[in-house]
Amino acid sequence: MTESRTSTAEDRFVAHGVLGEIRGDRIVFKIPETDYQLELVAAEKVVASPGERIAGTIRAQARRIDVIRSGGRYIEPVNGRPRRVQGRIVDIDTTKSTVTVNAVVPIVCRTNDLQSAEQFEVGQLVSFDVTSGATFTPML
Repeated sequence: MTESRTSTAEDRFVAHGVLGEIRGDRIVFKIPETDYQLELVAAEKVVASPGERIAGTIRAQARRIDVIRSGGRYIEPVNGRPRRVQGRIVDIDTTKSTVTVNAVVPIVCRTNDLQSAEQFEVGQLVSFDVTSGATFTPML
């Protein structure tokens, strides 16, 4: 059954999914209608049971962000901790030096020390590796 809901400006930051399982301080975040099962560090306690819908913000540290000319949106690997992300920039926060990328789900990515969020523009297609430790902060 598909739920209909009204989009808001905040939706560009919120990842909607299903809790696959809890593994200590990590969760498995399943993205509906895909095979994606992302292993993420829970930044706060996730108050849900496996199989229940959850929503929150995924954050990651980018190694180096490259602007590319063509390609799709993806997260690699499909199962496990995110290692590579590709998608379009939907928001930039220069004060926090982050870009939010729509890559299957929105991911807020901090730039490395050699880059700044100011170098990028909303709408650009980007690709980058991420360090281990991507987090999930549930919505309250």
